[in-house]
Formats: sequence, structure tokens, C-alpha cells
Amino acid sequence: MSGQRTCGSWHPLAMAGTLLLAGCTAGPDFKRPAAPEVAAYTPAPLSATAATADVPGGAAQQFVPGMDIPGEWWALFRSPALSTLVERALKNNPDLKAARAALSVARENVLAQRGAYYPTITAGISADRSKTSAQLAPVPNSGALLYSLYTPQVSVSYVPDVFGLNRRTVESLNAQEQQTHFQLVAAHISLSANVVAAAIQEASLRAQIEATRELIALNGTVLEVLRQQFTHGYASRLDVAAQEAQLAQVNATLPPLLKQLTQQRDLLAALSGTYPSQEPAEQFQLTRLQLPQELPLSLPSRLIEQRPDVRQAEENLHAACAQIGVAAANRLPNITLTADIGASALAIGQLASAGSGFWDLGASVVQPVFQGGALLHKERAARAAYEQASEQYRGTVLVAFENVADTLSALEHDADALQAAAASRDAAQTTLTLVRRQQQAGYAGYLQVLNAEQAYQLAVLSQIQAEANRYADTVALFQSLGGGWWNRTDIDTAAGAPSAVGAPVHQPRE
Repeated sequence: MSGQRTCGSWHPLAMAGTLLLAGCTAGPDFKRPAAPEVAAYTPAPLSATAATADVPGGAAQQFVPGMDIPGEWWALFRSPALSTLVERALKNNPDLKAARAALSVARENVLAQRGAYYPTITAGISADRSKTSAQLAPVPNSGALLYSLYTPQVSVSYVPDVFGLNRRTVESLNAQEQQTHFQLVAAHISLSANVVAAAIQEASLRAQIEATRELIALNGTVLEVLRQQFTHGYASRLDVAAQEAQLAQVNATLPPLLKQLTQQRDLLAALSGTYPSQEPAEQFQLTRLQLPQELPLSLPSRLIEQRPDVRQAEENLHAACAQIGVAAANRLPNITLTADIGASALAIGQLASAGSGFWDLGASVVQPVFQGGALLHKERAARAAYEQASEQYRGTVLVAFENVADTLSALEHDADALQAAAASRDAAQTTLTLVRRQQQAGYAGYLQVLNAEQAYQLAVLSQIQAEANRYADTVALFQSLGGGWWNRTDIDTAAGAPSAVGAPVHQPRE
């Protein structure tokens, strides 16, 4: 931020004319914070994530530096149902509509404050019927004690913005409007990301429920076989009891999954602006989603322009800077110019007659002299608020970089976790097949079969969750990089679009 402007020592008449026309702007001028001088998000260079063959969501993902983010990034998951649901949510969600209304409020407040740049003009007419005491000199020149008086009048008042009080106030409100604009952007990104994440969670739950039901059916079949074997003396009561316990344990895992699925459906309904009884027609499966293989990696210098929370913090800093000027200007003289013109007559028909008109011009200067130090301390408070906003901005930038770094790390580890989960499932399936063969041949006990089934069940569920994590963290990456809001047509980006994103190095493949 630059230093405070001052006015030089001029001839008094020249100074007065200049003050009325342009004036000096109290307080410091705002300068945007510089981009952080960092070249990467993580200490180690990023590489392609691990691939897992023949597994949904197992493709390797490449990080492409400088790739732009499409406004409809969720279309990269290649799910028409998902795209339809997201667009419906963006159209109907009440929180997003409230954010748009808040932006309209902020814009109207700016326009209202800009009205102070212009003179205030009022027009009126008054009519009075009066009787003057005979003991006093009669008011009208006719000497009548009872008379009527008609007075139409136009009054003009103008407060020149000599020291920039109004300019700084408008500047602060403009910054608050932009802050509200980026709140809308953040709500837009959060809503779309929440819808996609909820759909992915629904798909994961459906897969877990399907796997659990298959295991319940399998364990139920095995229990019937064991009961028949027990009847004929080929199995012990311990084997039957162990299988009954196994079946009960698997059955117990199903209701929580069903509850979570119902809650996810309710969440999707609420996000799309409908009631739970009007749940979305779309249903989601992991096998019907495609994992994006090329992921954007915005340059660190661009991140602060793409992240709406960072832009909000910047506008908050701008508003705080302008408030220093407002507090400083309140300690300086306030000049008011006034003018009145009108006419007074005893009859309406005489208002246009000669001698009925009147006018006056006036000017006043008010200089605060003593208010117990209130104005001085308000200015000091404004400067302290600016320091507070400055540190809050820095903290927001650090969190933004942390979010991206965490997501990039999560994507790498998610790929490794899926690879390990798939290997564990394959190994568990092989083990289960071999143990069942040994049990049929009489070389393995039934408890060994139960243990193998339990291990396979856990491996299947772990793989499903690992698949869902890759999808979910891919969503988190798009969100952490700004969500491509500058490429949307339903968000006003004229004043806030990142200037450095106009020519992306790469475009994502459709």
C-alpha cells in the first residue's frame, strides 16, 4: 500500500478551486498482495499415479501443469445423470439463490452510496393560513392581519468530496460487493462439489450393499448345507454355531449401510432444492462413472486468483484499507454548499408576479475540534483492522496451498491403496477357493473356511472404499483449484476472473 496523499502549499484561491473540483483522498491507496514466491505445492515432484488393471476407477492419473479447469468439470466423469443432477442443483438450490440475492444487496448499496457524488435537490410547496395579532406589525405589506401565504421552493445541497470521504466509502463498499461476489462463487463451487461427492458416496454405498447381500446369501447357503450335514452326522454343532454367528455378523453390517444410503439420497434431494419425498430419479453406480485420467495442476501463482476464499480475503483487505481513509477523512473539515430559490405570495396567481421571488446561497465548513480522542482512536482501530485483515489473508493463502497439497498427496496414496486393496481381494479370493476345495476333500476344517470368507468380505469392502476414495479426492482437487468458475456463463466474471487464466496450456480431454 502506498503512503497517504497530501496537498501542497498553493495560493488560497487556487487551493480552494482545486479542492472543490478534485480534492485530496485521505488514507493509503490499496495495492493487491503479490503472489507467493513458490514454484510447487509439494516438496517432491509429482508423477503419474499407480494403475490397477481390471478394476473400476483403477486407471492411472496424470497431473498436467497449467491445464485449465472447465466450468463443467463434473462432465469429465462421463455420467449424464450426474451432470443433470448438478445442473438442477445449481438452478434450484436455495442457498445459492440466497447468495445471488446477497450480491444484489451489495451492488445496490454501492449504487446508493455513489449518489453522494451528486447534489441533492428537493422541491416543495407550502400553503399557510395565518392571523397576526393587531398588537404586532402586520406581516404582509398590505397590512392585513388575516392572510394566506403560498411558497414554492427548490433547495439544492452539495457536499464536495474534498478529502475523499465519499470516495473511500464507495471504495470500501465496492470491495464488499466483490467479497459478496466471491462468496457466491464459493457457494457455487461448494454446491457442485458436494453434489458430486454425495453421488460418489451413494455409488460406493450401493456397491457395498450389493457385496454385503451377496455375502449374506453365500453364508446363508453354507449354513443350510451345514445344518443338513449336522443332521446326518457329518458336521459338528460347533461348526453350525460358528456359521450362524458368521451370518449374524454379516447381517448386522447391512442396516447401517442402508441407513447411510437413505441419508445420502435425502442429502442429494436437499442439495437439488427438493424435499426428501421428492428424491432425485438419478441413481449412481461406481461402474457407471469414469475416473478422469488427466488432472489439472494450476500454477501456484494462479491459485490465489482462482480460489474464491483467497479473493474474498483480498477484498476484505481492500475494504479495510479503504476504511482507514474513511476514518482519516472524518477528522478533516467537512464543506457543505446550499442554495434555495422560490417565491412567496398571498395568492397563487401572484407567485409569478414581480417581486415575489427569493433566493439564497450558502456555504459552511465544519471542522471537528474535540471529541475526546474518538476520531483518532477510530483511525487507529481502522489501521489495526487492516493489519488483522492482512494476516487473515496470509492465513487463507496458506490454507489454500495446504488444501491442494493434501489433495495431491491423497490422490497418489489413493491409487496405491486401490492397488493394494485389489491385490488383497485377489489373494483373499484365491485363499477362499483353495480352502473350500480342501474342506470338500476333508483336509481343512470349517472354521478355516469361515476365516477365509471373513477375509474375503473385508477385502471386497476395502476395494470398494478405495475406488470411491479415488473419485472423491479427484472431486476435491477440482474444488481446491477453484472449480473453473471463470469458465461458467451463469456467474458474473467480468470483474473477478483470473487474469492469468485466459490462455491455458492444456485443455482436458472430453
